[in-house]
Amino acid sequence: MKYVPVRLALVLILVVCEASVAATLVHNQEEYRQAVQDARAGDTIMLADGEWRDFEVLFTGAGEAGKPITLTAETKGKVILSGQSNLRLAGRHLVVSGLVFRDGYSPTNTVISFRRTRGEYAYHSQVTEVVIDHFTNPDRHETDFWVMMYGRNNHLNHNHFSGKSNKGVTMAVRLDSVDSQENHHVIDHNYFGPRPILGSNGGETLRIGTSKYSLTDSFTVVENNYFDRCNGEVEIISSKSGGNIFRGNVFFESRGTLTLRHGNNNLIENNVFLGNGKRHTGGIRVINKGHTIRNNYLQGLTGKRFGAGFAIMNGVPNSPINRYHQVEDAVIEHNTIIAASNIELAAGSDEERSATPQNSTFRNNLIFNEDGKNNFNIYDDISGITFEDNITNTKQVARALEGTSYRKVELREAENGILYPASRELKDVGVSRDLRVISRDDTGVSWYPKPDQRIRFGSGSKITISPSDSFDAAIISAKPGDTVMLAPGEYIASRIQVITRPITVRSTNPDQRATIHFERSSLFQIASGGSLELADLKISGRLAPDMVGNSVIRISQTPSIGNYELAIRNILVKDLTTNHSFNFMTASRHTFADTILIEQSAFENITGHVLSLSAETEDLGIYNGEYITLSGNRFTDIEGTVADVYRGGTDESTFGPQVELLNSTIERVGRGKRNNSGASVNLFGAQRVVIKGNTLIDSGGIRNVETTGEPKITITGNKFRNTPPETQVQ
Repeated sequence: MKYVPVRLALVLILVVCEASVAATLVHNQEEYRQAVQDARAGDTIMLADGEWRDFEVLFTGAGEAGKPITLTAETKGKVILSGQSNLRLAGRHLVVSGLVFRDGYSPTNTVISFRRTRGEYAYHSQVTEVVIDHFTNPDRHETDFWVMMYGRNNHLNHNHFSGKSNKGVTMAVRLDSVDSQENHHVIDHNYFGPRPILGSNGGETLRIGTSKYSLTDSFTVVENNYFDRCNGEVEIISSKSGGNIFRGNVFFESRGTLTLRHGNNNLIENNVFLGNGKRHTGGIRVINKGHTIRNNYLQGLTGKRFGAGFAIMNGVPNSPINRYHQVEDAVIEHNTIIAASNIELAAGSDEERSATPQNSTFRNNLIFNEDGKNNFNIYDDISGITFEDNITNTKQVARALEGTSYRKVELREAENGILYPASRELKDVGVSRDLRVISRDDTGVSWYPKPDQRIRFGSGSKITISPSDSFDAAIISAKPGDTVMLAPGEYIASRIQVITRPITVRSTNPDQRATIHFERSSLFQIASGGSLELADLKISGRLAPDMVGNSVIRISQTPSIGNYELAIRNILVKDLTTNHSFNFMTASRHTFADTILIEQSAFENITGHVLSLSAETEDLGIYNGEYITLSGNRFTDIEGTVADVYRGGTDESTFGPQVELLNSTIERVGRGKRNNSGASVNLFGAQRVVIKGNTLIDSGGIRNVETTGEPKITITGNKFRNTPPETQVQ
């Protein structure tokens, strides 16, 4: 036998190994399909850099442990799947990486699915470093999902998911087959970016299971993920199965809670909730049996009720599988709760939810409030919860909860950004000193930017024009964040100004406000991506066409992607009278405003409503706007209402609408023959209402109809002259 040097032998071995593993670069869909058909264990298929439009990717195969079949990009981040595209993977030991879904939406109900079809699932497979960015159906109430996990032993890690704005959870783990139960999936180091307020049920970021299979174990691990401003609905995570672990995740300024909605014996540990005082930020909500909640840090959370900083709920006796099972055998220990506005015990107590928590323990927890106010709300018998060795700096809490001691507590920030008691005597209370807080940059992918805060009004350039310039051209030329400045004088808009980015229109001199006339059925139409601020202006409807249903501002009648903002400051609106039902602002079905603000403005001679936010009439808990604030305004000679707001149905998964009417004068408003409510203010189903300090003269009354949840209504300090003094509250 001829002698072969060791170094040469190693080279030969490497050559043989490399020859047995194929890496195939494909340039079109036909080449891809052939490569998948030919792929064997250890092979790699690379999509060539560029845009792959309308590509429904089916990735199947049989890899082996240590020798997966891989689908990846020629260059990570440079393969864009756009238009009507999606991905299905089915088989064993498959890996997908480096792809970007953008500029389109799935033609089916899922963008990424761990199955080919029912009964044909993925096992021991991985999706990693994949981006889904605003790849969302343009109809906000058309339901679809971004990721659906089926099968068993699959891994979802280091992915970037941001900007889902239509109905349907961002990702879900499905248990609707035996092959997908007790699945042992791992979901880690993913970046779940901003999800805007949906304004209805179905806006969760992550759901594991459904109520039908909730008494089945999933054994899914969710760890070290970053939930950044995930605001879809009251449940950020909805756990609807058993045996899951939620560990080491960060929830940053996200509205809602990690909710143990159905299922038993889940572990929630080492998570960090940072609300920073943002509205409706929440923590953990406990329902069902056998949960352990330990070593979690919750700070600056303002939510209440089902969206509170911490909530233990009442259940329904002998509950159906889809309602609320009684809390039993829960262990809640070594958690730190700082500056949480509300801690709810026996939450949701009512005639139906009357089963109080049982055999549960709340121990070694630290509760701290800078203002020293009692933040515990107790709604029913809590004798089934044993309180042991808890520390609080609030005397009222200590008196109310036996087993909770009052101490003066000084907090100091550690290197991990967590606040701990300065006294070593309290080292065994609250979270551990070695709690790791994962950073945003440690999740998702390194090669794709994470979103900043949304572009703010006035953050761009100023475009100054005079009456001799084209108003239409100035609006068209404005870029996101720009301000169009109008010198004193009169301007005529000859076309409807379609607003597709945040812009501001204002006068150069607030003391000599420019006047805008318009010759079309609307002056502004807010479309996908648009938000609008108007300040220091006069707007006249005198030149509007003689048509029914004109509106100064309307929201696109085709469903729009993303939420919008509308801000009105120091403007005069008059003479919306060329025909009946001429509104100032009209919302369309399936459109949604994060905020509508009108302040220090005047509205005169209008045949319709100032704000028409009543397009969602399906009674499914859907509505047109979250925060509606009107402050310091004057409304005169308006046949419709100041605000017509509607939210029907009994769904409890949202926070709004929230309406404030403050310090305004309402004179001769609401008595037009087409105003069916007969009211000057007509609110139906609002969840928070503050009507305070207003004067109503010769006007219709205030109508507020309560429908569901626990609405908080404050109507006080108003003056009524020749106006019904009573409010209609039902």
